[in-house]
Amino acid sequence: MIDQDFAQKFAQDWINAWNSHDLETVLQHYTEDFNMETPMALKLVPESHGVVDGKDAIRAYWKTGLEKIPDLFFELHDALTGINGITLYYTNRATGRRTAEVLFLNEEQKVYKAYAFYD
Repeated sequence: MIDQDFAQKFAQDWINAWNSHDLETVLQHYTEDFNMETPMALKLVPESHGVVDGKDAIRAYWKTGLEKIPDLFFELHDALTGINGITLYYTNRATGRRTAEVLFLNEEQKVYKAYAFYD
């Protein structure tokens, strides 16, 4: 079970990494074989069918995203805990879009699987 103290610290580190726009800092939160399902991948990389596999592919996908939204800035609203994961609820102030990301963590507290949901 993920405790609330860990979830809050992880969430704030994750938000700070994204707000720095430093992809290598963001990617430190993830495993090499990380997998993500997101409607944004479907929009930016239609041939992905909304699924991006592996750190290298995700790095390229997120690089494109940061180029398209250069003023990206996430505001954290909440971090919810589960058995082996955290759900982050936040708003991108650049777009006004609200997002919930469900992040599944391995025993090393790295994200190996994620699902993103948008308003």
